[in-house]
Amino acid sequence: MPPAKQVELFTDGACSGNPGPGGWGALLRYRGKEKELCGADPSTTNNRMELTAIIEGLRALKEPCAVRLVTDSKYAADGITKGWAEGWRKNGWRKADKKPALNPDLWEELLALLARHTVTVEWVKGHDGHPENERCDALATGAIAKLRQSEKEGRA
Repeated sequence: MPPAKQVELFTDGACSGNPGPGGWGALLRYRGKEKELCGADPSTTNNRMELTAIIEGLRALKEPCAVRLVTDSKYAADGITKGWAEGWRKNGWRKADKKPALNPDLWEELLALLARHTVTVEWVKGHDGHPENERCDALATGAIAKLRQSEKEGRA
């Protein structure tokens, strides 16, 4: 079997108010070629947008790949690397304190995608000059602006 394609996935989520209108951005890079993805939700949370960015980036891959995921979300990074999400799922989407885990629908989808790909996670500090993280933030905030504009036009 040939080695898996080596792909880089950079992601970010943003929310204007938490909850509030939110956006997500993802940048995929393979052999020097880049693909940008983004979207928005009129009523969401920052963590949902962070997870959505990762899900949409992984979903865009047409075959199993070796993925270097770069995110500024400690929630997403720790949920993956520390096994929190797997543990929540095993406990019926309950945390160690027996309270419900948040976003089980997105975690379920993400865990399925993680099982398909070989993913290494790298956490970076947000808004700290990391070029790809800044680009994904611009995609996410741009998606929020586009959503607001379309809502404004819909009311006119």
